Amino acid sequence: MGSTKDLEVVLLDSDSDLELQHVSKRQKLDPLPPQPQPLEVVIPPFQKPFQESDSESPVPEQVPAAEAYDEKSTSPALSESSEITGQSVNSLDLDELSAGDLPSNGQENGNGLTTDQLAMKRTIYETRKFLKTKGIMAFLEEYLPPTALSDEIYKLILKLGFNPRNLPPFEKGENLLQLIKLLHLAMKRVRQLRSRLDNFYRVEDALNKIKSAQKVLVITGAGISTSLGIPDFRSSKGFYSRISHMGLTDPQEVFDLEIFHTDPSIFYSIAHMILPPDNIYAPLHKFIRLLQDKGKLLRNYTQNIDNLEANAGIRHDKMIQCHGSFAFATCVTCGYQVPGEALYPTMRNKEIAYCPNCAKAREKLMNRDDSYVEESYGVMKPNITFFGEPLPRAFHDSINQDLKECDLIISIGTSLKVAPVADIVDKVPADVPQILINRDPIHHCNFDISFLGYCDDVAAYLCNRLGDEWALDHPQYEELLCPSRDNLQLETTKERGVYNIVNLQRESKMAQEPPVAPEEPDLVVLEPTI
Repeated sequence: MGSTKDLEVVLLDSDSDLELQHVSKRQKLDPLPPQPQPLEVVIPPFQKPFQESDSESPVPEQVPAAEAYDEKSTSPALSESSEITGQSVNSLDLDELSAGDLPSNGQENGNGLTTDQLAMKRTIYETRKFLKTKGIMAFLEEYLPPTALSDEIYKLILKLGFNPRNLPPFEKGENLLQLIKLLHLAMKRVRQLRSRLDNFYRVEDALNKIKSAQKVLVITGAGISTSLGIPDFRSSKGFYSRISHMGLTDPQEVFDLEIFHTDPSIFYSIAHMILPPDNIYAPLHKFIRLLQDKGKLLRNYTQNIDNLEANAGIRHDKMIQCHGSFAFATCVTCGYQVPGEALYPTMRNKEIAYCPNCAKAREKLMNRDDSYVEESYGVMKPNITFFGEPLPRAFHDSINQDLKECDLIISIGTSLKVAPVADIVDKVPADVPQILINRDPIHHCNFDISFLGYCDDVAAYLCNRLGDEWALDHPQYEELLCPSRDNLQLETTKERGVYNIVNLQRESKMAQEPPVAPEEPDLVVLEPTI
């Protein structure tokens, strides 16, 4: 290791460093660079799937108006500079090892992994388990000598299941301080990561738990409404892409509270695009209603602003609209409140809605030359949570007790990228089973069972398996199942507890459609730093 032999350090048991206070829960995986040296230890399963991570970090508690923002928002990247090397350590410099990073030597087993890969998974599992059960000090005493060199710290980070990148050359000895910081990051992530349950991974486990659970906590996001034509916010055809022509520095500015006060016309020029449809709801909404009707729903924490849960009959006391909704609108000046639909005609005309109680005062003030009046004076604002606003009080009034009481978590149609909703799954007791229903896997959370597919498809599949008493009272339910009841198929994957739900009719229809060339974007919008 060249000059690293002359560099020694004693690692202290400390969580007070800046990187330990602001560890990103999301991490971005790019193609991995070649390792400086081969792994010399037998790296033994931690219970997290070896899959690529999302790249997003949770934002502070002041969150945007919709699950729209479920697909968003990065916190400032963790950065700590070294006066010695001039290098900085960023949370994105620590990648979680994926299946492609594991050694490929050895014979492949039935799970698609070689014996060496299984050994590495076992080592990672055991190393993480020791850290989580024994604590940092005991962990460092067990896995590192009293004085540690760069290569020893590097190997320990690998044992924890992470791959450092962007390191200076080992032989120059410039990576020691960075490795220490990255080790702290790795330890912090492991200690915060929920462990998957050993006895809850089969489809039957999910079905039995749904039947027996009495206090189900449901988290929902934009994915439960897209089947109704309501756009998400961050896909290539989502809301932010559709408003990129407006010339905003950041599309999220349409939901910025300060900008709303400065120029409410920006929001009202696009509000018609996100108005909820009238009196409709998806099969998935009906699934949540069914949990309520059977006395099983503890609470539905929805990040959506469309208020479709109410259309499906979810009671007000069973629903927390974490980012507000269009159900009501309030004057930003006097607090006068009206039902949200009273503003819909004005919004559809792309006009600003004004408070009737403030109209005379606004006109008088606007006509005076010696006074300054904000453009938002007397303007009605839908009760959706803008950037710069705290979450509704109902969230804080309920969440702590609900975390203690719930006996099952089902997260549906959300990528869990916006705090504090994203943190719910990590704060429930460790023995509470967790089920994911989503189009895509969630790599930064350790769900015990993941059903991947369209949310309506998964809900229909599960209800069909649960029996006739779980049939969804929705016109699309029978259509999703088809008369032969074989349209929705379960596919197993190489990862334990991860299943795909395939809609054969949809797959056949998509296969017959001509391929669509991807559209060239007129504007590339970079992710903002909040």
